[in-house]
Amino acid sequence: MKRDIYELLKKWKLSTRRKPLILNGARQVGKTYSLKHFGTTSYEKMAYLNFEKDEKLAQYFEGTLDPKQIIKILSIHTEIDIEPHNTLLIFDEIQYCPKALNSLKYFCEEANEYHVAAAGSLLGVKTAGEKGFPVGKVNFLHLHPLTFFEFLSALGHEKTRQFLEECHTYEPLPNPMHEKLIDLLKLYFFIGGMPEAIAEYAKSEKLNIVREIQLEILDAYEKDFAKHAPSHEIMKITTVWKQVHRQLAKENKKFIFAAIRKSARGRDYEDAIQWLSDAGLIHKSYLVESPKFPLSAYADNNTFKIFLADVGLLGAQSNLSPQVIIDGDLLFAEFKGALTENYVAQELIATKHRGSYYWASEGIAEVDFLIEEEHEIYPLEVKAGANQKKKSLLVYNQKYAPSKLTRATTMNLKHDGDICNYPLYLISQFPLK
Repeated sequence: MKRDIYELLKKWKLSTRRKPLILNGARQVGKTYSLKHFGTTSYEKMAYLNFEKDEKLAQYFEGTLDPKQIIKILSIHTEIDIEPHNTLLIFDEIQYCPKALNSLKYFCEEANEYHVAAAGSLLGVKTAGEKGFPVGKVNFLHLHPLTFFEFLSALGHEKTRQFLEECHTYEPLPNPMHEKLIDLLKLYFFIGGMPEAIAEYAKSEKLNIVREIQLEILDAYEKDFAKHAPSHEIMKITTVWKQVHRQLAKENKKFIFAAIRKSARGRDYEDAIQWLSDAGLIHKSYLVESPKFPLSAYADNNTFKIFLADVGLLGAQSNLSPQVIIDGDLLFAEFKGALTENYVAQELIATKHRGSYYWASEGIAEVDFLIEEEHEIYPLEVKAGANQKKKSLLVYNQKYAPSKLTRATTMNLKHDGDICNYPLYLISQFPLK
């Protein structure tokens, strides 16, 4: 399955600033597969070590962290001659061996001619507070669920993807192509971006099996809570996790702690939310009342929305029926736009690699996303269908007069007066010139 991360991995290999790499991401988004594919296609040899499956590996890092000695030992263990430059050494599930994680510092300082890539699903939660974390001595990449464009490639629509990537104006797409892409987008809303779910659909086209896979993934995540989270936080983490789809179903999608229980307060659940965020399972979108540069400086850290990392898992968590795929526009009306807004957040975070923000004004208006790009702050309104209402954008325009007003809907590319309309399937290309 072709992933966009491969191009970033190739750049890492050739970079003059290359250090040992840590590939972050939630469980089951394809980190191991991606690193192995990279190793077999871009190097002469690959040595793979998994610290979760083979607990004895940690013993190799007990006596020494000298990278040259470690290379000798691992060459014997793997029966692979690990050589500089032409061998990729993969440390998988490295969070299970803090000393192996610490060794990356010495690979950077003393043996950077060796190409080392590490992966871990729960690095953010397993290594919190670790003294040996190699700060400043590693490069980072983050692997997200497949984006919509990656989904197109996985289903054999590579030429369609290439055509979309070459869209640089607001010239409408031919209507048959637009309608086809809306149908594919509906499919993506149900399947989402988890590799196993997409691979199953590509093989069988059976949505019921896709849903079984999604439920298994959700179940595995909850088992991770019990296995890896602090015991006193497990119930809170599970509660927040199961609240996300309920809170997104509200007209005002802001996360309300009182909806958990009347006496609940934000500070009671701070650690639980941070754990889910560090595990890569949720994204937070913060309220910005004054859209100024940088948005992060003007965000209200106590007021936010929470989105799941994958729109398909959100649908599974909500028990959304596969029937919506064949019922015309029902998918976009279902769930009050929660799927649509989650999808846009997911796409923007995966392709822009930045935080997520929204704007609201005294209960009068709300713009779903604010996007910093090339010294501009673009307001982006998201509509679950061909809805042309634009009250919030007009209120925002009166207050701040941005250079562009933008909206994402199921309509084709077009200028609607002062508003630039993006079809939802093209949101990763935001902003067009």
